Amino acid sequence: MMTAIETPFEAFLNQHDEEGWLAAVTTLLRSIHEVDKTATQIWFSFYPFGLFTALQQAADPEKLARELLLQGDYYLKNQIDSSHKFIYGHRYWAQVKKSVEQYVEKWNGLQSVPNVAQAQAPDTSLADHILEVAQIVARELKLNPSLLVGITAVAFMTVRQTGLEAFTASPGKVLIDDKHARKSPNQILSARAKDDSQGWLGFLKTVDKKWTVNHDENDDSANYKLNNAQDLAWGAEADRSRDWRAMDPRRVEGPIPVECRSASCGTCWVGVIGGAEKLSDVAAREGKQIKKFGYIDTTEPKPLIRLACQAQAHGAVSIVIPPWNGVFGKYKRPNADR
Repeated sequence: MMTAIETPFEAFLNQHDEEGWLAAVTTLLRSIHEVDKTATQIWFSFYPFGLFTALQQAADPEKLARELLLQGDYYLKNQIDSSHKFIYGHRYWAQVKKSVEQYVEKWNGLQSVPNVAQAQAPDTSLADHILEVAQIVARELKLNPSLLVGITAVAFMTVRQTGLEAFTASPGKVLIDDKHARKSPNQILSARAKDDSQGWLGFLKTVDKKWTVNHDENDDSANYKLNNAQDLAWGAEADRSRDWRAMDPRRVEGPIPVECRSASCGTCWVGVIGGAEKLSDVAAREGKQIKKFGYIDTTEPKPLIRLACQAQAHGAVSIVIPPWNGVFGKYKRPNADR
């Protein structure tokens, strides 16, 4: 079996380790529109470079996957066009993907010309290259570049994890309908901030308040109700609106995969794309376990990644359900659960 030859652009991407990518994303956050600032960070948590590297370097990736108790689809190569559907910039994916391919072609072409390779600005950072492509697309579409920076960063990481050949071969489909594609960033931000009306005299209600949890902003039917102070997983359990298990074997009782309800399995992790401030603070057990699973490493009381069985809602929230779960954190940091 022939191995694809690494292009100069891929060689540049391969120079950056996990810390390098984290630094690039951190730098880019100030240039990303508010509608995608959290979504972009969630995407990079859903498709962590560390997990990709571990599987790539493993002598037996399937054995490692079993050791890490991985479930679901943890390979980005299977989701090139669909992984970022929850990012606002996804609606511009076709143009971003095309521009990345053109940028790469130009890059690789320059590297083959004597004395011109040095003009490729070797000191230019990864973040700067991402910004440059985002600005190219912004000029083409007459958009604010901030709407394209997040999805462009996603495109660069997708090339890194899938390879240029697979990236180029994907059709570049936009997977949301015209109705949702026409929504403005402000409309989406407004919807995320809005709480359910409790009707007349609703301000007097306490425990009987009900909140909506949206788990796909591009599907008007992808939501369920839960009681005030109820955790996200318990509320999802009552949703019988579709055959969830047929969609994902991990979803045995509702849209959120769940097995234990005690923060022991890590199956129910979610990204909080809107309304993180309306969830209960991370308690000691959730904070300890979420690091063990490797989903996020932070001391923030209301982070963008939560275990749904522990996060209690005190308002309407918008979440994203990741495609996999496992215990990568315990593998990466053996002392993470102590």
